[in-house]
Amino acid sequence: MQQINNLSAKIAKYRDQIDASIQRVVSSGWVVLGPEVKRFEASFAQYLGADHCITVANGTDAIELALKALGVEKGDVVATVANAGMYTTTSVLAIGAVPTFMDVDFDTQVVTLAQVKRAVEAGAKVVVVTHLYGLAIPEIQEIATFCADNGIALLEDCAQAHGASLHGKRVGTFGDASSFSFYPTKNLGALGDGGAVVTNSAEIAQRVSQLRQYGWSSKYCVELSGARNSRLDEMQAAILSEFLPHLDQGNARRNEIAERYRNEINQPDIVHPQGKSDAWVAHLYVIKSPKRDSLQQHLRGLQIASEVHYPIPDYKQPVFKNVNVDCHLTNTERLAKEILTLPCYPEMEEHEVSAVIKAVNGWAA
Repeated sequence: MQQINNLSAKIAKYRDQIDASIQRVVSSGWVVLGPEVKRFEASFAQYLGADHCITVANGTDAIELALKALGVEKGDVVATVANAGMYTTTSVLAIGAVPTFMDVDFDTQVVTLAQVKRAVEAGAKVVVVTHLYGLAIPEIQEIATFCADNGIALLEDCAQAHGASLHGKRVGTFGDASSFSFYPTKNLGALGDGGAVVTNSAEIAQRVSQLRQYGWSSKYCVELSGARNSRLDEMQAAILSEFLPHLDQGNARRNEIAERYRNEINQPDIVHPQGKSDAWVAHLYVIKSPKRDSLQQHLRGLQIASEVHYPIPDYKQPVFKNVNVDCHLTNTERLAKEILTLPCYPEMEEHEVSAVIKAVNGWAA
């Protein structure tokens, strides 16, 4: 079976580095908030061109704690997209804030400046934008400028876009803060869970540092409410430090695979993603087809895995069944019915890429 992602291949490729990093932590005897975490935070901030990186336990915590650090409280309205798997919405609900949903451009599948303006005009206190599938939002600079000019905090969700850049800047450095996930299948993934908040603000960084550890201002002195225990452990930090130098190379390989798909898959009922160059790190290769279900069934029969990222718009999730959510986003709903993810990860071998291409081309729509 051709998988969507093969972590065993990644582990095998970097086994020596992984073993060395694990041994380094074991030998140190320091397993939480030690030198490996500090080392990775400094390295990742430097890679992005940011002043501060504060690691946390996972990407969803990164969103929630970043929102709290930005001043979001119960009852506040937070704007987000509804086509990114409910992660931001889950964080908003955990705070007790109110999500309001923005539609996305049908072609790029990411938010537009026009939608951000509508959300702000409707009362959003904070805007969360998602660089989905590895694509840097084309209007991210314009969105950041608009939010800054209007006193609206901007959080970039970069969980799928490690290393993407636009206008000479890495994503995660345009807004007031950004959130990253280091889930194992991400472009920069650990061998367990992990996340980070990145910012150029010393004040925001300080708040997140406190919020990730009980709200302490000093040991056992709790100053901030709404905090938790959300820490990246030393083992994962050490492994991430080994993987970080290979991130750009891995992104380049993802783009090579994407280029083959774009050039060699010839199906009139398939629309390929637009992303190219440094602005797209091909976290997921998501095609569109009005006959998506037929294609997915065809691929399954040929032992080619595919996935729908994501099948249910946030506001249509069962969690809202008893809530009157008056929302209808045309592009978001159409995309949920047409998108399909093909395998695309750095360790894919050429014959595996060829097998996917052959299988898709053999589909009789």
